[in-house]
Amino acid sequence: MKEFDQFKNKKQEGSDKKKNQFTILKDDSTDGHGGYGVGSISLENMTPVIVDPNEGEAFVDMGALHARSAVEKRIRFLTDRSEVPNGKLYWIVWVTVDYREGNPCYYGVAGSEIVVDREIRRGYKLLPEHVNHMDKSLKGRFVVDHMDEKSKRILGEYLREFKPELWENTDQQLKDSLNV
Repeated sequence: MKEFDQFKNKKQEGSDKKKNQFTILKDDSTDGHGGYGVGSISLENMTPVIVDPNEGEAFVDMGALHARSAVEKRIRFLTDRSEVPNGKLYWIVWVTVDYREGNPCYYGVAGSEIVVDREIRRGYKLLPEHVNHMDKSLKGRFVVDHMDEKSKRILGEYLREFKPELWENTDQQLKDSLNV
């Protein structure tokens, strides 16, 4: 009886608030049922790659999908870059892998800037920019021209070495943009 009472109390406490949360659905939600979740996007083919031009490295950090990457942890992000004058530059690059002309490739790549100052635990990032770049990556676009040359070179080398077969099938536009 006590078990049911504790669930009953919790249900009564939060019953006046509707708790709809955004969920990432693994399978295709648009299979014709027309119910909840129709139109949701699937991020199962997207991988965030962190480019660190300070250390000259790139690495995958799946936590970035939910703003919980190693670079972002314990940082309060602001939308005014001038409030983080001594921050280090990083890029979260949204890489989508899909098929183009029947071959697996890097289908979409878009880089989003973040600046982090660990000493003061503050950072700069524009969330709408990150969301727009994720969307462009999912749609097969390449948005890397705004990145600095060193970061583009690091990213290009990382993608080429990570899966050479994907790199070979990738559109020449990305290879030219990354100067690789």
